[in-house]
Amino acid sequence: MPFCEISKYRQDPPSPAGADDNGVKIFYRTYGRGPTKVLLIIGLAGTHDSWGPQMKSLAGTVIPNNEMEPVDLAGDGDGIEVCAFDNRGMGQSSIPVERSQYTTTIMAKDAIALMDHLGWEKAHVFGHSMGAMISCKLAAMVPKRVLSLALLNATGGGYECLPKLDRRTMSVAIRFLKAKTPEQRAAVDLDTHYTKEYLDECIGSTTRRQILYQEYVKGISSTGMQLKYGFDGQVNACWTHKVTKSDVEAIRSGGFLVSVIHGRYDIIAQIYYARRLAEKLHPVARMVDLHGGHLVSHERTEEVNQALAELIKASQAGTSPEDWTNIVQERSGWLAGRKSADRKKSKEGRVAESRSTSSGIFTTRLYASLVYLLSLFVLAFESMRKAHRSLRPAKVGSSLT
Repeated sequence: MPFCEISKYRQDPPSPAGADDNGVKIFYRTYGRGPTKVLLIIGLAGTHDSWGPQMKSLAGTVIPNNEMEPVDLAGDGDGIEVCAFDNRGMGQSSIPVERSQYTTTIMAKDAIALMDHLGWEKAHVFGHSMGAMISCKLAAMVPKRVLSLALLNATGGGYECLPKLDRRTMSVAIRFLKAKTPEQRAAVDLDTHYTKEYLDECIGSTTRRQILYQEYVKGISSTGMQLKYGFDGQVNACWTHKVTKSDVEAIRSGGFLVSVIHGRYDIIAQIYYARRLAEKLHPVARMVDLHGGHLVSHERTEEVNQALAELIKASQAGTSPEDWTNIVQERSGWLAGRKSADRKKSKEGRVAESRSTSSGIFTTRLYASLVYLLSLFVLAFESMRKAHRSLRPAKVGSSLT
């Protein structure tokens, strides 16, 4: 089985905080052959095969190289080789037990070690959700090894990872926490990943929801439910993630182009934060917003694959950031939007936008405060429940002797 032993490629000493990587192995697969290299980094609780639609588009196959018959590489001068892997804490990769062993920086170093293991000097780096956070850190740490950067359904980490606080999201969150079987997890994952209209579309005599439900149950059953250590650790990585000013500057000056791709109706990673990230990365970034949910790479496969192909093509052609970006910078600040020669905002429009921005900032702060209070309530409830359990008299069964 293809594994990368991280400690063989780490150049920095082990962390005294418990982030020692001795024994940590990352499971990976490669697909296709060619001089162009693409590294795919999946998100929280996801496995490498979640990139299936993109593997097929980029490499032309979803069959791993080690399971294919040897072929003559002479005809693959323009081909693409893709690598996808299971992050630490999930799938067939190692699952450290300490939360301190999970940060986006540590996981970015895992990805860099994997590139070293493969002998890849440079690669196009594409990440989804938590994988996009990891990709940001990787790009900031080793910008000279990045050919292009695609951030799918990304946020800046911390409170930006918190979903929109409404009745639907709260219901999904409660169901997610209660899910103990592949069937329960599959049902809640569908509502988390896709828009309702997409799931309710009729496919022959059934709906897409029913078809995907069976696929999800099969997939979760084959890989197993994520262990608590892995889930808690990956959540910790998301919560502690932060795109710093130095990260932004390193990416902007790295000499590569960026695509920020997002589903407009993502209930996990809100598109507002993705737009804000794209604005910070101006002028090297392009914003691509699509009609989809959190797993926009599956819901809008054709559009996402086209955006990724355009990114690779533009990078190979040496397209300038000014010709690549569709984000407009104005004196009043960073404003996202498509370039249009005939788009001119009136004075009233600018005033209204300014008010909207101020309102958005106030709403964001209010939202963060409410979430913080809700988190305290949940923690208090859990503490009381554990204390109550500890006070219960133990049940004594019949003696075995």
